Amino acid sequence: MHHTSFKKVLVVIISIFAFSFYSCKEGKKAEEKTPADPAQANLKAALTFYASFDAGVDADFSLGDKRLFTVPNRKAIDSAQVGLHKPDISRQEGQGKYGAGLVFTERSSGNIYYPSEKNITYSEENWSGAISFWLSLDPATDLEPGYCDPIQITDVSYNDAAIWVDFTKENPRDFRLGVIGDREVWNPNPDGPDNENPIFNARLTGVKNPPFGKGQWTHVFINFSNLNTDTGQASLYLNGEHKGTRTNIDTPFTWDLPKSNIYLGLGYIGLMDELAIFNRSLTDAEITTLYALEKGVHALLEIP
Repeated sequence: MHHTSFKKVLVVIISIFAFSFYSCKEGKKAEEKTPADPAQANLKAALTFYASFDAGVDADFSLGDKRLFTVPNRKAIDSAQVGLHKPDISRQEGQGKYGAGLVFTERSSGNIYYPSEKNITYSEENWSGAISFWLSLDPATDLEPGYCDPIQITDVSYNDAAIWVDFTKENPRDFRLGVIGDREVWNPNPDGPDNENPIFNARLTGVKNPPFGKGQWTHVFINFSNLNTDTGQASLYLNGEHKGTRTNIDTPFTWDLPKSNIYLGLGYIGLMDELAIFNRSLTDAEITTLYALEKGVHALLEIP
């Protein structure tokens, strides 16, 4: 080949390579600079705890202890074992809303929980937050008789400074949100079981014919704000839709924080996935964004 022609070809090849390298580099820069969705970024900033159950039962993200514990009963916390040690509860691949999930197969004694401290930002003054998770079950055919709480957060029990949702004890089952303050304040002179007490029931937000069903997933979201003030309130959302709000919650919520826990699946039979907790109440737009996340809350962790 003539030297002049060879030089021309070489110049062209080098130019093409340089242009391709520059374009690729600039494209990568543009990709890196793509701003995150503001609503998703705000959700990530408010996140305090998240368990996807995809890689195990330990939380994917936590500000406190990320480990799951199993205990024979609430009064035997000193006997708690690290990890999942209940034969009727398992983590199974492909059984979650996204990837793996928790499978509860029968009602039995013992509890599993994550410690509350730092994972839920409890405050003695003006306490706000939010709790999100997914459930899959047919309440009419899956649940055994009796009340069951898919989640319950407290240092004592359901009737004393507790936040929970439950299914009522027999068919047709209602689904209820309980945000119950200090028992010695709201029920100083107990008469009979609290869960049959009209004073107790007046403190609940209930949904008749809730949208649960076999083979489908339902998003459960609890929003609460200004607890431990005279203007506390709490709301229940299912599949992103507002189902009810209780206002003027003025009963105090007094916790011995190291003894408070996030209990899962009390009497519950069905599937559970994607437990997430936030350090403030969320806006309606944020709740919609959370419900619609294509890859679940894990997408928030990928935001730079």
